[in-house]
Amino acid sequence: MTKRVSAVCLLLPAGLFLNSLFANEKKLTEDDRIEILRGMMAEFATVKASLPRSPKPLPFDSTGAWDKQKWAEAAQKFGPAARVGDLVQITKVTIENDKILFEINGGMKGKGHWYDHVQVGMGGNTSPISTQQNSNAPSGTNLALLFNQPLPAVKAADIKKMLAPVLSFEKETATENYVEKLPEPIQKAIKENKAIEGMDRDQILLSMGRPRHKERNVTKDGEETEDWIYGEPPGKITFVTFANSKVIRIKESYADLGGSTVPKAPVK
Repeated sequence: MTKRVSAVCLLLPAGLFLNSLFANEKKLTEDDRIEILRGMMAEFATVKASLPRSPKPLPFDSTGAWDKQKWAEAAQKFGPAARVGDLVQITKVTIENDKILFEINGGMKGKGHWYDHVQVGMGGNTSPISTQQNSNAPSGTNLALLFNQPLPAVKAADIKKMLAPVLSFEKETATENYVEKLPEPIQKAIKENKAIEGMDRDQILLSMGRPRHKERNVTKDGEETEDWIYGEPPGKITFVTFANSKVIRIKESYADLGGSTVPKAPVK
């Protein structure tokens, strides 16, 4: 029996024999799948090559090549999804046998604020997540990362490198690109981590983070407002008031240990 196996091995090319020997170790495992979902889902990226809108996933090879003509035809037919420098987000990840599908900005048919519907989970159990940045891209699309063979044991970091010709997942780069497109006063406020009138909710989140508390109110004139409250007592409390999705007022007070507020403490 040993002699027969040895004879067969001698007839096989060395590379083919080794590939067969370690095939099982190179297959994508369930742990790999979970790591990819966690590492890619809801990730932000800066667009490095224009993305067209497309009802079918845009084919992109794992080697970094793609059919630019086919993408250009999709752009002519359906319009642009994101331009070079735009900030986009992965809103759905589907792992198939020989490819990974990515929904970007809610896909081509996304309606309203796509980031309100982002969900993450496995096995049918999903839960919504909140984003602290907002895409400045005009629409969404779908992308297929093609391997042309059963998926190897790749990680999320490997996938990001494969997508690098069209999407940069460097978080600092993505944030900087987004901020650089904003009006100068808003850029300055974000860099100084403060709020100014005219900012929207996403810009406030980027500048100040999540509020400690939110309150909705209706004025005597019937206008709906929302206060985002920052700070913990005892100390400075900042009230950021929104109307029609824009900041209309910023108020600072000082709260004692009991939580009651008084006008802002004078600077000594």
